Amino acid sequence: MMTGESEREAGGQDQPHGPKLSGVILDEEHLLTLTEISQACSVQTGYIIELVDEGLLTPESGPEISPGEAPHFWRFTGAQMRRARRASRLQVDLGINLAGVALALQLLDEIEALRERLEALDRANRTWED
Repeated sequence: MMTGESEREAGGQDQPHGPKLSGVILDEEHLLTLTEISQACSVQTGYIIELVDEGLLTPESGPEISPGEAPHFWRFTGAQMRRARRASRLQVDLGINLAGVALALQLLDEIEALRERLEALDRANRTWED
């Protein structure tokens, strides 16, 4: 029988004692507040407001939410959160200004749409071949 120390020496796995990660899985039904999206993206709320002002993010609207409402009434989807994270990474990692971020996001959206169309065409071609 091996002791804990001899197991480590023999290549046994120790569990790290570092901080445990936690998270929330978001679906498209769950809406985030301005504070929540800011925290999820590790940015200041002012940055999210800038993204909205530049037209890079669009808060959701619904019966209880009107587009002209104050920022603390805004709600964002998981897709908007991913877009805000991408914008932040473009600015921080590549040093791109907001106008450049807007252009990059537009081009990335177009690439994604084209890929989806190609995949749909590929599926349709496979169906015809069968």
